[in-house]
Amino acid sequence: MTNIGAQPTMTFLDNPHAPDVFADALTGFFLLNGNIRLTFESARVNHSTSPGPVTRVVIGRLVIPVGIAENMAKELLAFIEQMKQQHTQTSQSTTTVQ
Repeated sequence: MTNIGAQPTMTFLDNPHAPDVFADALTGFFLLNGNIRLTFESARVNHSTSPGPVTRVVIGRLVIPVGIAENMAKELLAFIEQMKQQHTQTSQSTTTVQ
């Protein structure tokens, strides 16, 4: 008999071939059906003319539940603060070169 509503045990599977994504900007986000929907963009240049026109191109969308988005935002801010503190400590330390 299965336990209805029970969460299955999940293991983490690292995919070394997963693509990396770089975005120049977060174009926008909105909430729908309990999910935050984020749209990312990147600047692209059409090199058929010189100088080529630059356009803003949507390169991806991320849809995540509100609770996950909130946790991600908190963790990201904590990480950024930690990196700032490490940078400040490193730049304030004196180094003697002989």
